[in-house]
Amino acid sequence: MRQLTGLDATFLHMESSTMFGHVSGLALYSRPSADFDPYAVVYERFRSLVGRVAPLHEKLLEVPLGLDHPYWVVDDDFDLDYHVRHLGLAPPGDDRQLADQVARIFGRALDRARPLWEVYVIEGLADGRWALMTKFHHSSIDGGAGVVLLNMLTDTSPDARPDLTPAPIEPEQAPTSAVLLQRSLSKLVSNPVRSLRLQLRVAQGLADSVGFRPASQLTRQVRRTVRAVTRRPEDEQTVAENRVRLPLSPAPATPWNKSITPHRRFAMGSASLDTLRALKSASGGTVNDVVMAVCTGALRTYLLGYDALPDRPLRAMVPVSFRTGDEDVPWTNMVSGIIADLPTNCDDPRERVALCHEAMEAAKRQFELIPADTIAQGAQATSPILATAAARLASRLRWADRANLLPNNVVISNVPGPRSPMWLSGARMENYIPISIVTDGMGLNITVHSYLDRLDFGLIACRELVPDLWDLLEMHFEEIALLCDVYGVPLTPVKGS
Repeated sequence: MRQLTGLDATFLHMESSTMFGHVSGLALYSRPSADFDPYAVVYERFRSLVGRVAPLHEKLLEVPLGLDHPYWVVDDDFDLDYHVRHLGLAPPGDDRQLADQVARIFGRALDRARPLWEVYVIEGLADGRWALMTKFHHSSIDGGAGVVLLNMLTDTSPDARPDLTPAPIEPEQAPTSAVLLQRSLSKLVSNPVRSLRLQLRVAQGLADSVGFRPASQLTRQVRRTVRAVTRRPEDEQTVAENRVRLPLSPAPATPWNKSITPHRRFAMGSASLDTLRALKSASGGTVNDVVMAVCTGALRTYLLGYDALPDRPLRAMVPVSFRTGDEDVPWTNMVSGIIADLPTNCDDPRERVALCHEAMEAAKRQFELIPADTIAQGAQATSPILATAAARLASRLRWADRANLLPNNVVISNVPGPRSPMWLSGARMENYIPISIVTDGMGLNITVHSYLDRLDFGLIACRELVPDLWDLLEMHFEEIALLCDVYGVPLTPVKGS
């Protein structure tokens, strides 16, 4: 039995009737032969993994009265047939039909009485392709852990013969409610000290960011009496050079920065990774700078069409992993985020790329200012009762329609993927698109994932707030073509599209 970290539990506390804490991955595979049975292959793979991968066979054990974060315990009535599902699309089985089905699946909460995952084998796609959609609660895995699981699920060659012998699920005796209460009460005693340390650490970071030396010196002195947690530059010149503006003010409002419904839209498409690399070289930035500029230009065009473009930049939350690869247990969250300006108020595409580069550099300095483990400690000290009640009250009162409080408008994630092909019992994976979370006040999420020679775009949004999501997706590819014209770079077609 192991307890969820505060960061893990955050994705449980946030859930309401319209907000869900799960994430998905959509993999598209070619069919190696006419008699290939995707469902049988996927079922056998997960049957072999269930006993080896904790999130597959563990379910939640709540602490009485919500006094502490829940625990993961072995499901003593595990049912693989419930978790591995099979469905088909009607002809012609195009990408929009698949995307609609994915959106419907994504718009349903996971059952907390069972291990928090489902997988869907989807057949009936055009050209004999089939899809595998995985759906895991974010409380059990983050993006880094998802990569670990994907590597365990897939092969590195079409003729690989992995050992598919199922590992037994070892039973365990769950603790009684009385034991859980005793543990929780003992932890509550230590929380005030942990909370004080955390507040001092954040206060010093904020003071340093604005160059307020008296407060910074005071917090340093107090922190030394509690415990030294981080080091900061001590000389005035270094402090000035490292001064960073934190995004404390609300982001400008857009049509999707409102309360969301439980319904989702999903749109997906591919661009050539060679094209993005050529733009990177021509602009002198990074591939990520170009991706951010492409998203910026698409959002600008979309908002102009609605006469809703703010006169100041939008802001994006960009997820950042602080996973090292040396973790003993990969099945937990080790992810934070930075907030970067999106120069949507700039009408020059070349200048937008330069401004995106500057914004990302500034955002990285934010991340150094308040380290990720500080945020994780904050989540650890959070009361589950208060966090859950606050999330549900905010959703019920539709606070996102009453006040624009969030410092960012959209989540944009650029995930580097493998450069070598991946296989599943001889079926070649052609695309892999992560699908993430939308929340009240932030009803749009853009994920970009590289795999082989292509860059796959996946957009997920509240169905009512972004009704023309496919149009917004197409604007991303139009922006790539525009940048190619600006920099004199050839637009490489996507192979197989």
